[in-house]
Amino acid sequence: MDKRLKEYYESLKDKKVFFLGAGRSHRDLIRRFVKEGAAVTLCDMKERSQLGAFGDECEKLGVELCLGDGYLGSLKDADVVFRTPGIDWTKPEIQEAIASGVTVTSEMESFFDLCPCRIIGVTGSDGKTTTTTLIAKTLEAAGFHVHLGGNIGIPLFPVIDEVEPDDIAVVELSSFQLISMRKSPSISVVTNVTPNHLDHHKDMAEYVGAKKNVYLWQDGDSISVFNAANDITRQMATEAKGEIRWFSRFGKVGNGAYVRRDSMLISVEHGTEHEVMDLKNIKLRGEHNKENISTVYAAVKDLVPDDIFAQTVREFTGVEHRIEFVRTLDGVSYYNDSIASSPTRTIAGLRSFSEPIVLIAGGYDKKISYAPLAPEIIKNGVKTLLLCGDTADAIENELRNCEGYEGQVTIERLPDVPSCVRRARETAKAGDVVLFSPASASFDMYTDFEERGRHFKSLVEELE
Repeated sequence: MDKRLKEYYESLKDKKVFFLGAGRSHRDLIRRFVKEGAAVTLCDMKERSQLGAFGDECEKLGVELCLGDGYLGSLKDADVVFRTPGIDWTKPEIQEAIASGVTVTSEMESFFDLCPCRIIGVTGSDGKTTTTTLIAKTLEAAGFHVHLGGNIGIPLFPVIDEVEPDDIAVVELSSFQLISMRKSPSISVVTNVTPNHLDHHKDMAEYVGAKKNVYLWQDGDSISVFNAANDITRQMATEAKGEIRWFSRFGKVGNGAYVRRDSMLISVEHGTEHEVMDLKNIKLRGEHNKENISTVYAAVKDLVPDDIFAQTVREFTGVEHRIEFVRTLDGVSYYNDSIASSPTRTIAGLRSFSEPIVLIAGGYDKKISYAPLAPEIIKNGVKTLLLCGDTADAIENELRNCEGYEGQVTIERLPDVPSCVRRARETAKAGDVVLFSPASASFDMYTDFEERGRHFKSLVEELE
């Protein structure tokens, strides 16, 4: 075991450690921290009955439970508090605990503090998971032992004992994780920054400020990879301390990678170019995925030989819920793009098809504008728009008021996703695409986009 990690575990003995939230990463850490002699308290807004078997386990382990209303009320009594990303960093109880001398951290922050190997961190408003996954796959193909985790759904601190100095950790980072971080990865990647999560962040400035922590704490030996076509990321690059690399699918870059108009991926080393691979016939659909591939190359070009990179990209079929092919029925192809929880993601999905589209959209309202989506619906061949959820009004209003609409898209309102799928089956003709790309979060009807996407897929598989 790494010396720093051993000392960390030894320091836990008799410390009062509070865990905010009973999610997956905290469950594993609670078990470990109890074993190391910490006095553990679990704080959760759930009632005891909602914790089920894990609540029983906590009681057997001697974990104190602070549940329901007021679950954050005793944080000042802690020595260390582990915050789950879903709990707002700016909550008064958390800030008051910090002011009183309590160490407030998180699973991801602690992993960054104690990880013995290089870390590649990926953030952005769109494209994070595909980029993170493909970085990990190219590194694995090149022979590295890779630890993939973070916002992608895999906690890393509970398995930090298994991480060796020569390994590489590839971590997807959300704004909720980054907002309190004071350590950056050795290679940082910002895919893009557009309005998102404004239902949780107080404003766009706070959202952008959180994203900046992926590179602000780097040193001069680090690498930062930015989107050359995004106004916010170009500004971010002026603050980076180490080597700056760019990626783009819209034009040349001075250092990094770009996609030429003929779909050739071009590597650029401080102005010197060479061709890496042709992206015309890859399995990933959509121009945005060509951009994701250029992002990945810019991040790993020193670590992965071009031939291994190209082979890995050719074999990569994508990530679940991201323009994921479900089935073809009577000549109609159904795609699950449940990850599209913002207009920009749905726009990328629409641009991935040349066929007529029946679009299923709508969901939880994150307080972002749907104005950019309306012209793209008109421009990209949507013949029928099936709407449900809290954002249905906003999406319909923007489309009806958009120049060029003039009733050419049929708009229908339905109560839920099952109704939309049934109506899509009735409406779509052979050669059409049914695209489930909500442009909204899932929380009005589902716990997350994954549950939503799997429900959509099950509904499609049941169609006759």
